[in-house]
Amino acid sequence: MTQIFDILVFNGTVLTMDDRGRIIENGALAIDGDAIADIGPLEKFSNCKTDKIIDARGGIIMPGLINTHTHASMTCFRGLADDLDLMTWLKDYIFPAESRLTYDKVHAGALLACAEMILSGTTCFSDMYLFEDAVAQAASLAGVRAVVGEVLYDFPSPNYGSIDKGFEYTQYLIDKWKGHPIVRIAVEPHSPYLCAPTLLEKSAEISYRYNIPLIVHLAETESEVAQLQSRYGKTPVAHLADIGVLSSRLVACHCVALNDEDIGMLKDHDVKVSHNPESNMKLASGIAPVPKLLDAGVCVGLGTDGPTSNNNLDMFLEMDIAAKIHKVNGLDPTVMNAQTVLQMATRQAARVLGLEKIAGSLEPGKKADVIVIDTRKPHLTPMYNICSHLVYSACGNDVAASIINGRVVMEDRKLLTLDVEKIMADVNRIADEIKNHRG
Repeated sequence: MTQIFDILVFNGTVLTMDDRGRIIENGALAIDGDAIADIGPLEKFSNCKTDKIIDARGGIIMPGLINTHTHASMTCFRGLADDLDLMTWLKDYIFPAESRLTYDKVHAGALLACAEMILSGTTCFSDMYLFEDAVAQAASLAGVRAVVGEVLYDFPSPNYGSIDKGFEYTQYLIDKWKGHPIVRIAVEPHSPYLCAPTLLEKSAEISYRYNIPLIVHLAETESEVAQLQSRYGKTPVAHLADIGVLSSRLVACHCVALNDEDIGMLKDHDVKVSHNPESNMKLASGIAPVPKLLDAGVCVGLGTDGPTSNNNLDMFLEMDIAAKIHKVNGLDPTVMNAQTVLQMATRQAARVLGLEKIAGSLEPGKKADVIVIDTRKPHLTPMYNICSHLVYSACGNDVAASIINGRVVMEDRKLLTLDVEKIMADVNRIADEIKNHRG
């Protein structure tokens, strides 16, 4: 019987990242509609017909990478304020620049971020920013899977104004994007130090009502912990526990300054953690105790944070840093092995965002979020261990093709959904405006 598929990706090593850790040499992956139809050795597909074929040319066929935390439209501010501590960076540079943001600027910045992510192998990202409808629109246009939410805080927003309007805007996003094939909405209060307990509690209630992620910056620095201790007599984690915000829907970003009791509370409430090592290094926020979190059974995924505190969105570089920083911090080369870190960028990242049923691994029935790595390069030759190569040797430029939700969005390093030259020109015009204003 002849099998008919929409897309066949073949002639490569299929790295499934499934719970059995299957690696299929000389394998192939078939896509029907938006989902993976079948996976197996190439000979399994000898009697099939397909509308499109993608030749992996002996490379790696694997799940797309998942960025669990970023502020995509901050591409507009990339390099604007570097070599500063977090609070100076935020209060003296970022917040003033953001006060002049508009829907169109956020949309342009998000398109640039989507182009960068597609080109470097990211097929799904989680975003917290202003004018998030513009980010959702950009993700939909680019064809990138996204979990987005409007940042909420106590002071007036350049987008919605007062916090009551912020909750109305969040409701608008929930209603508008309900049922969209690749865009999902989250509730996203900024942090315990910029959000009153009532704001955090209401955010948690919305998350519970709609069964959507609740995403917050948490325990990013020691100064934040000291501030919360002074204000509430508790660590940031204990404060959220006290007001009933910790839950399995909560994605806690950063989690640098944790004690053992904090880690226990995160585990007990099945809180998910987004680890952003490059940003934490650049802002000198510290090193999150990720090995301890993993040992405790906390689900941890990787994220880049925004492109002003990183300053890129390349998840391959993030994997490399994540593995190495914990080895040198603990003086133990065995911690954070390549397999563990690769899972943090794929299947565990999907769990963090509540997408584990549709993304994070290559399995029949899951959505077809697939990338192809071109291994015909000096820095990827020879290859003894596929996971080690992906974490320690590969980079975003090695991604040759990307399929998201069954749609080919990049092939032979060419973006198929975006006009990248126009997008870069648009963001450069925004940068010129920012320079003139500062000047």
